[in-house]
Amino acid sequence: MLAVSGAFHTSTMAPAVSHLATLASSLTATDPVIPFISNKDGAVVESGREILDRIVGQIAGPVRWDLCMETMAKCGVTGVIEVPPAGTLTGLVKRAQGEIETFAFKGPEDLAAAADFISKHGAN
Repeated sequence: MLAVSGAFHTSTMAPAVSHLATLASSLTATDPVIPFISNKDGAVVESGREILDRIVGQIAGPVRWDLCMETMAKCGVTGVIEVPPAGTLTGLVKRAQGEIETFAFKGPEDLAAAADFISKHGAN
């Protein structure tokens, strides 16, 4: 269990799910061009609509970052970039998947380094 500052990803957030689902239903979802790993269960999801549905439901569900890291390793991911607030997830990747390089993007001052990191690792 990861210590967080609020009731994120718990049943306490359930009332927000239906509201967000209503808003999400008005969006046009497109399929991803790179693999999308769901933090619900670590699955690679190929349908844009399913991704949107999972994001909505995930507000009140636990994050399975352990399964995401396993999937990243199986998919041959070589680099993970985390956006603000950054540091927690890249720290977990370093401990669990030491062969995957990480970058914790913290703000505009990191743009050039982030671009270099993305160029190095790209997207398959």
